[in-house]
Amino acid sequence: MTPLQQFTIGFLGVSSVVIALLIVGLIGVVLWMYVTDIRQTRHSIRRNYPVIGRFRYFFEHMGEFFRQYFFALDREELPFNRAQRTWVYRAAKNVDSTVAFGSTQPLNTPGDFLFLNSLFPPLEEEVGVRSHISFGDGFARTPYSSSSFFNISAMSYGALSAPAVSALSRGARKAGIWLNTGEGGISPFHYEGGCDIVFQIGTAKYGVRDAQGRLSDERLREIASHEQVRMFEIKLSQGAKPGKGGILPGNKVTDVIASTRGIPAGEDSISPNRHREIHNINDLLHMIHHVREVSGKPVGIKAAIGQIAWLDEFCQRIHELGLEYAPDFFTIDSADGGSGAAPQSLIDLMGLPVRRSLPLVVDKLIEYGLRERIRVICSGKMINPSGVAAALCLGADCVNSARGFMFALGCIQALQCNKNTCPTGVTTHDPDLQQGLDPTDKAERVANYAKNLMHEVEIIAHSCGVAEPRLLNRSHAQIISEQGLPEPLSNLYPDKETQSQYRH
Repeated sequence: MTPLQQFTIGFLGVSSVVIALLIVGLIGVVLWMYVTDIRQTRHSIRRNYPVIGRFRYFFEHMGEFFRQYFFALDREELPFNRAQRTWVYRAAKNVDSTVAFGSTQPLNTPGDFLFLNSLFPPLEEEVGVRSHISFGDGFARTPYSSSSFFNISAMSYGALSAPAVSALSRGARKAGIWLNTGEGGISPFHYEGGCDIVFQIGTAKYGVRDAQGRLSDERLREIASHEQVRMFEIKLSQGAKPGKGGILPGNKVTDVIASTRGIPAGEDSISPNRHREIHNINDLLHMIHHVREVSGKPVGIKAAIGQIAWLDEFCQRIHELGLEYAPDFFTIDSADGGSGAAPQSLIDLMGLPVRRSLPLVVDKLIEYGLRERIRVICSGKMINPSGVAAALCLGADCVNSARGFMFALGCIQALQCNKNTCPTGVTTHDPDLQQGLDPTDKAERVANYAKNLMHEVEIIAHSCGVAEPRLLNRSHAQIISEQGLPEPLSNLYPDKETQSQYRH
């Protein structure tokens, strides 16, 4: 054998050993990543999809450098674009939310809001603590007061998983905000964190129904006896599917959900499209009064706004019956709203967007002298500080968000809410997928998101020259017209009176 042949054989032998070592090393690294991923609790995707889930973060990072070649731009996705989601993710993780170089937000998109900075914004020492807003004071036996202007909107246990509800409850307590149960009733997971709760009475009366599906005063008193339950909300309709009842597929109706709602397990849970005992405005006002008398707690209504002639009759009838028949709050849900399952024809085309419905209702209440009596809450696609600040300028007292808090829980907008296959465990009842969502970690993110959003809205308010967000009104913002130019809000929504005077 020649020296060259000996060298070649030796080289190949060494190479085989090196390759074998590399393969063993690679397997070891993969095993280490697998064990690390399933044991950590911070990232739902990595926990549910160990090792391969890491590529999500790699591509997300590389997208910053290659987006102009291969990826959608920051503000091209729907229903929420990358810029909107990224802000929520960073706020929830409590990391630096500043950006560099310049805004990617066009300044000539019709319908966008621009806030008007003051020449003399308040100094830090001139800014006091956030004021409280009261509900039902003088009308409910147990009124409610809160300093939060950003809260968790209605999401039912059933539409959301148990770990998700648990995380929301714990996070709400940490942030000092309230949690709306949605129409699915109240579960043990809602109570878990000790937060303030708004119990929603849907058209099927889940959680407060008798054997025939009618409102049960006994169950109502039982729910109201819990100190955490601060208010009741009678849901008339919601923005994503006005005219349609709630939809929960049977594969999501577990035994716990069935017992919470008072329905059979494993069967589709479909609510009526309206309350069977409410046929007119008079019936509605009497039901509001009845629920308040039985529960002793503030009672409001939630409705998506479409046809508006009923608002005049609503306000007139309140004056005829007396202010004790008025709702303590009015939650205005908009066509911008979302849902776990809805017909596309409704979710796309039905109802008015919040920038039209909110000022319309606020002005109608002012016109009839009811704005001080009825607090105004709004919801529908407001997950970033700009949307919340704009709603306050238009006259809202508070803003509720559902999908913003879903993003804080780890939602990646996979659009699987109605299929029980949510990859992050937020909207699924598959135990294998739920294990990716750790309630303890996600509770921190929920609290961080709420606190950081309210803080940034306060920054906007201070820049506008007022001491707190509740002092914002229509003079503090303009809206981009169809010509791409800023236009005073008062041109589109003539100010009946200064909105902020009703918020204290």
